[in-house]
Amino acid sequence: MSDTTETVAATNRGLMIPLIVFLLLVVVLYLGFSLKDPHILPSELINKPFPVFELRDLHQPGQMLTREDLLGEVALVNVWATWCPNCVVEHPELLRISREENIPLYGINYNDEIDKALAWLARRQDPYRFSIVDDEGTLAIDLGVYGAPETFVLDSEGVIRYRHVGPVTPDVWRNEIQPVVELVRQVSSARGSEVATSG
Repeated sequence: MSDTTETVAATNRGLMIPLIVFLLLVVVLYLGFSLKDPHILPSELINKPFPVFELRDLHQPGQMLTREDLLGEVALVNVWATWCPNCVVEHPELLRISREENIPLYGINYNDEIDKALAWLARRQDPYRFSIVDDEGTLAIDLGVYGAPETFVLDSEGVIRYRHVGPVTPDVWRNEIQPVVELVRQVSSARGSEVATSG
């Protein structure tokens, strides 16, 4: 009888592991499906400074770029790659933004080969003031990037004010990113006026 009891107890313990895994899966799926918009992913870097980095310029490999190169104006930072199909989708809108919207647009070329990235931009045109080579993905990790494309709005002091995951389309620009850019510019302008008045 004790052998039967031990067998039943072992079977019950064996059934507990799949049950626990199943319950954890249910919780993860519930949290994932409860996001109102799957493109809005939480970012712990919102309202925090852009990460410190020192990486090469795509077009000038001998030149190192740092966080300080992103400061001075409200700007967009776009994570892109040649292997990213959605980067092709958003590229015409990024070209339009760089030409018409009077906002600096910087690129982070993520986990890519330099020759392929240069050829990709030559073929499609380059909307970026410069592109940071992040061939090992270290900056992307510091930014919490899930994949390309992702776009960040920075204020003039290099603080991340907004993050968009997915391609920047005309609707995304008009309804999500542009209003944030305008608000950040207003806040920066008001802050600059306060400093000028107090000085």
